[in-house]
Amino acid sequence: MAKNFDVVVIGAGPGGYIAAIRAAQLGMQVACIDEWSTPDGKPAPGGTCTNVGCIPSKALLQSSENFDHASHAFADHGIQVKGLAMDVGQMLKRKDKVVKQNNEGILYLFKKNKVTFFHGKGAFAGGAAGAWQIQVSGKTADVLTAKHVIIATGSNPRALPDVPFDNKLILDNAGALAIAETPKKLGVIGAGVIGLEMGSVWRRLGAEVTVLEALPAFLGAVDEQVAKEAQKVFTKQGLAIQTGVKVGKITAKKNVTVEYTDSAGAAQTLVVDKLIVSIGRVPNTQGLNGNAVGLKLDERGFIAVDGDCKTNLQTVWAVGDVVRGPMLAHKAEEEGVAVAERIAGKHGHVDFNTVPWVIYTSPEIAWVGKTEQQLKQEGVKYRSGSFPFMANGRARALGDTTGFVKFLADERTDRILGVHIIGPMASELIAEAVVAMEFGAAAEDIALICHAHPSLSEAMKEAALAVDNRTLNL
Repeated sequence: MAKNFDVVVIGAGPGGYIAAIRAAQLGMQVACIDEWSTPDGKPAPGGTCTNVGCIPSKALLQSSENFDHASHAFADHGIQVKGLAMDVGQMLKRKDKVVKQNNEGILYLFKKNKVTFFHGKGAFAGGAAGAWQIQVSGKTADVLTAKHVIIATGSNPRALPDVPFDNKLILDNAGALAIAETPKKLGVIGAGVIGLEMGSVWRRLGAEVTVLEALPAFLGAVDEQVAKEAQKVFTKQGLAIQTGVKVGKITAKKNVTVEYTDSAGAAQTLVVDKLIVSIGRVPNTQGLNGNAVGLKLDERGFIAVDGDCKTNLQTVWAVGDVVRGPMLAHKAEEEGVAVAERIAGKHGHVDFNTVPWVIYTSPEIAWVGKTEQQLKQEGVKYRSGSFPFMANGRARALGDTTGFVKFLADERTDRILGVHIIGPMASELIAEAVVAMEFGAAAEDIALICHAHPSLSEAMKEAALAVDNRTLNL
């Protein structure tokens, strides 16, 4: 087997495997190294996203939402359900099957694109620019020589001080995806994407869920109007959300006891069967042996890169969660493609201003660009237009009229500055806003485009019309 490559990619998560495929498409000899394994020791490329993140969480969200609809919404459609029950074991089997399909799909793409895959851990073993030595530690010990190295090693869940994950009582994202039966009481520390999504899954299946958030505002990074609507809806659904709390001692024995101070300063105690800790993620640079070659990290532990994802080492690049910027799978993919193209002498493009964000709760929350509070802080003069799904015919037919679409546009030029959605299929609707912003569109451009009727996308058109105070269906 050849051991000399134009590009060696360390990590086969969204950033890594996409970078490898794009580099191979551009005519380079490419290897990709990844250590994720299935329970029986086989390769499981795809990183956190595929194995214990984006993909399995969406599988569980879909299963729990189906159960919730059968329990509460089917009767409205004339569908009678008797003896409804949830088989958590079968739900987890389906989730595992979805993950396996994605693992196998990536391996197939490697084969199709002639990317050489190494199952193991990759680390620097020396070398210099244009001739880096990469040690693979796995079932076989290989040393690869690479003209270029792309580091795409992702991130790990952040633990609370002195409270390690055991994934039995104290759960990270992987543990939250593998709970064998619905807990009676579930605690979640951190009201971010992972916490809310996993809390939603188990709440729908019957758990009593309490979410503790240290920040004073709920979903502080989200547009305030959207965040307020989300908190109201989630509370109505049964999520007990407390903000401004200070977590103290946590004791894990047969169950978990969390001592904390609430927003009013009063001491409180929460006793739960399981505790999900979702307080962020940290870059994964462990085992890279970067010190041996002088790889520079920034003050927060991320690999230091410039705007083109170049590290301080010539012909060494880094993408995804292990570098600055939003920790999102699709951001990693875009960086992976851009780096492969830069290596090939082309112009890679990534615009952080048009990276969409999504929280896959029900209702979904999605946004791109600036929030209203950001525009106010920056002194930008803008106009706002909103349209509720309550006035959308397709949403009424779906039986899901929660939420709204909100457009923010420059007061003088009408250029779209941000779009914020809470409601059905927000994750799909936001793509129209991303395209519009990438092409520098005005709100009027969306308002003048014919949208199919009846469709949820009409709410986008109506919100754009609302920027100019000329909504038609409200």
